Amino acid sequence: MTRIILVRHGQTEWNIESGAGERFRGRVDLPLDDTGLAQAHALAERLANRLIVAVYSSPLKRAVETARPIAQQLSLPVQPLPAVIDIHYGDWQGLSSAAVAKVYPDLYRRWLEKPHLVKFPNGESLRQVRLRGMATLKEVTARHEGRVVLLVAHQVVNKVLVCAMLGLDNSHFWRIRQDNGCINVFEHQDGIFAAVLVNDTCHLR
Repeated sequence: MTRIILVRHGQTEWNIESGAGERFRGRVDLPLDDTGLAQAHALAERLANRLIVAVYSSPLKRAVETARPIAQQLSLPVQPLPAVIDIHYGDWQGLSSAAVAKVYPDLYRRWLEKPHLVKFPNGESLRQVRLRGMATLKEVTARHEGRVVLLVAHQVVNKVLVCAMLGLDNSHFWRIRQDNGCINVFEHQDGIFAAVLVNDTCHLR
């Protein structure tokens, strides 16, 4: 049995719903803020005694900076995993929800109601994220069969992966919650994923 620990990166300034509101981050390479760095260290403490054999991360700063304290605690390198980079929001990247709702009212409404039918202008769809993410997750699982691996990624990527591992289609996207610094744990055996933990943040209290 292989165990996958899937983590969402810590908080950045663009995750805070204040001022212009939370922004669509996507491929914008943001660092963690002070809260995010504290969350990364809390994750490291929480996972210090797990028998993790490999630490993988999206190549974006916010994911790498979350993975680094965990990897250091375990005396492991952080291995970049390009296929779990955040979704490409295309023309929406850097905009607030309010700005998107004003410029793209119909598409934004569809995103809230039927996210599986949306492809962002000059960007990606959830289907594309799922294809690249699950292909890589299966490769990592096979590479470390019978062991424990850690993967640090992003809200959209994690939500799509959790849906896929639970056997749900992308229309269930909004029913999966992924808070900054959360932990998800899945076990994989005989081609089947089983959920152990989803969106656990008790280490951040």
